[in-house]
Amino acid sequence: MDEALRAELLSRRAEDQRIRIQAMQTAGPDGILPGNVGREWARIDESNTRWLTELTRQQGWPGRSQVGDDGAHAAWLLAQHADQDPDQQRRFLGLLREAVAAGEASAANLAYLEDRVRVHAGQSQLYGTQFTRDEHGLRPDPIEDPTRLDERRAAAGLGPFAEYEARMRGAD
Repeated sequence: MDEALRAELLSRRAEDQRIRIQAMQTAGPDGILPGNVGREWARIDESNTRWLTELTRQQGWPGRSQVGDDGAHAAWLLAQHADQDPDQQRRFLGLLREAVAAGEASAANLAYLEDRVRVHAGQSQLYGTQFTRDEHGLRPDPIEDPTRLDERRAAAGLGPFAEYEARMRGAD
């Protein structure tokens, strides 16, 4: 186990979550963030994306056997929030697919990143993990073949969509 790398991943995850919590607490009723919070959020995401890019170029995806379950989860979270660099986020998706196939990462995490990349590319999501807020409120982004959604979710280790949607709306 690479404890130093695990600690760095966990530290970056904590910073990622801190700014997102701060954003939720300071956003106006229209969802607009104060300028300093929005800039800090962007800085953190950009820094994490650059760091994860360099790390994965040097050694590949940081998997469970190297950084533990929590470290591997933290790596996924950084990739999930690399929205400002879609090319790199797609590269992370490929690396995460390989890690899942090797038993080094979570299939559920892969499902979330798969959906995120697909939605940003204008495609329908496969697992129903991504939601959008618009004038109609919170709604899932378009889902491919909704009749088989729960089957795909179960294969990825995710619970039924109806339960997930209820939690998302409850947190709204």
